Amino acid sequence: MHLTGIADLTDADLHFLLNLSQYYSALVGQDADIPQRLKGRTQVNLFLENSTRTNVSFELAGKKLGADVLVLPVAASSVHKGEKLRDTSQTLAAMGADVMIVRNKDHGTAQFVADALGQSNIPSAVVNAGEGIHSHPTQALLDAVTILNALGRTVKDGLEGVTLAICGDIRHSRVAGSNIELLPRLGARLRFVGPAELMPAASAHLQIERFSELRSGLEGANFVMALRMQIERMNDGPSLSGQDFFEHFGITHETLKYAAPGAKVLHPGPMNRGVEIDGGLADDRAHSLILNQVANGVTTRMAVLDALLTEQD
Repeated sequence: MHLTGIADLTDADLHFLLNLSQYYSALVGQDADIPQRLKGRTQVNLFLENSTRTNVSFELAGKKLGADVLVLPVAASSVHKGEKLRDTSQTLAAMGADVMIVRNKDHGTAQFVADALGQSNIPSAVVNAGEGIHSHPTQALLDAVTILNALGRTVKDGLEGVTLAICGDIRHSRVAGSNIELLPRLGARLRFVGPAELMPAASAHLQIERFSELRSGLEGANFVMALRMQIERMNDGPSLSGQDFFEHFGITHETLKYAAPGAKVLHPGPMNRGVEIDGGLADDRAHSLILNQVANGVTTRMAVLDALLTEQD
């Protein structure tokens, strides 16, 4: 079994993973002993693109469950010496990797690796840790858990009646791409808020309302997700400067007042303080769930690793 995208997950799979994530969140929150479910298993983080949060959280997740974890940094990968990704992944699996956590700038990389391992009959699971501009499934899972926990809801309760405004560079955001697939399945209503140049193509996601003005876009929203400008994924640079973006679309204590009373802020990181979000708001735990997302990143990835590797037994 692999996790290459949200579409891989049936509703039963999705609910199982979210419940398991909440279970691990509770264990970690109580400082309870973590069952060593992956003792004797080997995890390889194959990150062909730089990452801090995702890479470290997957490493911590595996170690908390007892796995032997090898983190292969970008500079150490033989892919950068001309070796084909197929050969790299098959080599690592042949060395005994039970699961490979794969991150790359190209969309479809995780599925490519899964197919390569399948063709060589090597039973190693593959997890998409972020790729292209459309897919980051474990981030969407942890965002869902963060919102559920903030509301005091179970997975069975779902997110009916909840509105999330996604603000900023939606066009180039793999986080937005996976959340668009996942959160409506739990009953949430999504909105896009941002400049036209940073919106998805006009033909995409027709069911989601779009706003080019922050006040109207945030009105009545229960949660606001700020996204940075993904300059490294743009063919051309943005037409808006950071200062202009902050002036028109920056999430601050004042602009958050446009949203529903008690609205909370999320951000997948890395943050550009003073561009898409004010640093004071990001640090205000009364309104910000950003560090909750970071913590849930570990426990959600624990759930994913547990589900994939124990499913092989």
